[in-house]
Amino acid sequence: MIDVYAAADLFPAGSDRQLAEELCHALLRAEGVPAPGPTHLNNTGAYIHRMPPPAVHTAAADSARTVRIQVVTPPGVLSRDGQQQLVKDATDIVVKISGDASQAGRTWDLLTEAAEGGWGSPAPRSGVPSLQRSPVAVRNDRRGAVRKRLRHRIKPPCSAARPLWIFHAANLQFGTTKALRVEPTDAWRCP
Repeated sequence: MIDVYAAADLFPAGSDRQLAEELCHALLRAEGVPAPGPTHLNNTGAYIHRMPPPAVHTAAADSARTVRIQVVTPPGVLSRDGQQQLVKDATDIVVKISGDASQAGRTWDLLTEAAEGGWGSPAPRSGVPSLQRSPVAVRNDRRGAVRKRLRHRIKPPCSAARPLWIFHAANLQFGTTKALRVEPTDAWRCP
């Protein structure tokens, strides 16, 4: 999903459709979708928020001419190269449609990944490569299986204290999983 926030008079009247369509196609290219089908085209949306010019501010000016583009994707959909390409393409689209080459210096692209499970649609997704479970979700499933195998109650030295589980994930980088360890803390000490 794409949200564009700009002063109402920054883009020419009637250009919302062109802006939305070009940004959606730029996002699909960045996701690695070479030939978008109906599912991609019907589920990649852009919302153009034209704001009254006095509602857009920077630290330096009232009625600022800045543009904010926020893109929210499922986790792991955009590679680093895809992110860089999307920022370049989205900024170029804003410059082209606004007709102001200096707009590139006042366009902010915010790329956000929704938390796994924090996005969805009731529409069926099976067989659509860019909308299948992300690599991050698969990794987290593996990590959950490791946690389940390692999880056990650890009794503190005092029977009056409640057992505590403290997990430290040693490495959260993609593709790696390290064993989780339980570390005692001062909370384990009995009164």
